[in-house]
Amino acid sequence: MTIEAPVRTALNQEIEEIVANIWDTQPYPQESPYGRDEQGRRRVVITGMGCLTCLGLSLDETWAGLVAGRSGLGHPTRLDVSNSAVKVVGEVHGFDPQNYMDFRSAKRMARFSQFAVVAAQMALADADWSIPAEEAFRTGVVMGVGMGSLLDVEEAFDRLQAGKRLSPFAFPIILPNMAGYNVSLTTGARGFNACVSTACASGTQALGDAAAVIRRGGADAMLAGGTSADICQFALAGFSVMQALSTWSEEPLSKASRPFDKNRDGFVAAEGAGVMVLESLDHALARGARIHAEVLGFGNTSDAYHLTAPDPEAVAPAMAMQIAIADAGLSPADIGYINAHGTSTPLNDPMETLAIKRVFGERAYQVPISSNKSMIGHLISAAGAVEAIAMAQTLRTGIIPPTINLEEPDPACDLDYVPNQARRVPVEFALSNSFGFGGQNACLVLGRYES
Repeated sequence: MTIEAPVRTALNQEIEEIVANIWDTQPYPQESPYGRDEQGRRRVVITGMGCLTCLGLSLDETWAGLVAGRSGLGHPTRLDVSNSAVKVVGEVHGFDPQNYMDFRSAKRMARFSQFAVVAAQMALADADWSIPAEEAFRTGVVMGVGMGSLLDVEEAFDRLQAGKRLSPFAFPIILPNMAGYNVSLTTGARGFNACVSTACASGTQALGDAAAVIRRGGADAMLAGGTSADICQFALAGFSVMQALSTWSEEPLSKASRPFDKNRDGFVAAEGAGVMVLESLDHALARGARIHAEVLGFGNTSDAYHLTAPDPEAVAPAMAMQIAIADAGLSPADIGYINAHGTSTPLNDPMETLAIKRVFGERAYQVPISSNKSMIGHLISAAGAVEAIAMAQTLRTGIIPPTINLEEPDPACDLDYVPNQARRVPVEFALSNSFGFGGQNACLVLGRYES
């Protein structure tokens, strides 16, 4: 079908008017004198945060659990693991999508998309902001998503095997980009939209990429983060045959995730989501927003080494940290806290320790480091986003959550991992690490907001 010339002309004129309104009209009187950093880039701040984890259905519940050193790990309630070596997961409990959306909307979303939408709604509420229609094309979405919905793939395959008809939504809802679509649909963010899929680095890279869009002027605000809901037979079996998961089955089950401990035996698969509202500083100030923290630097590298195992020499992870710190206009001496990737796997923890030593030298022994995964497990594509939210809370409150279950330190992991008890330390600048399968490394530097 072709569009008649008069109609095409009218459409072109409408689009041109929209574009002119977006790019040529300055919605705020003028750029503030402190709206750009020393490198001339637009400053990016965090004004809203929302998350769901196995510790609770809100940021407040999750943060309270992290500070208390409380584990949210346990037996799955939605999955039979009686014949599995893996007995412990980090499940989001009590989540009913119809508490947040109508039945029809919930039915057209996989669980990972539901998580993303709810976390985005929480972040906007925390930011005390709804997206005005005139700013829709200046507000974007970047979501980190690893595998889409393996659970729905399993269920669809079972229906096919049983000779049953598939729902017309069975295929589209499993696609990783559906998280970003649904966040856009429900919030009205119609600008830059992308899905980042770099395994365990996805959430952190989504935040870094979203900040870059704002910095270059491609948007004034972004909803960014990560989501994951893959506690299912296929995922657990797949990770298990790679010997990546903990097989801890004793009481208390909370001891399954033991980052940097000599007796660690793998990560604990978890689910959840974390989303931030990022804004240019001028946009945030113009609407009188409360500012949680500032996004200062991002670094991204590749090991180019192995499908799943990290490079034991830790060169690329160290480089990602160095790039993020340099991008922030800082030096390693400025970093007051590191939110570690800290997976509790035999290979990751000593590698990350070495990477930190490569960057910080002897000062590595003085920098507090902790792993949120000791309490919430590994949220895969959502991990970096939730951990960045926790890091922003550390900057705001001066409280560093502990690494729990660190009872017998591994001699190869000999740094200060804030064992078992939270610590009060004023932190001005902090670094978060995320290292994914395929050797994809993403590091983020946040700072306390200073006008």
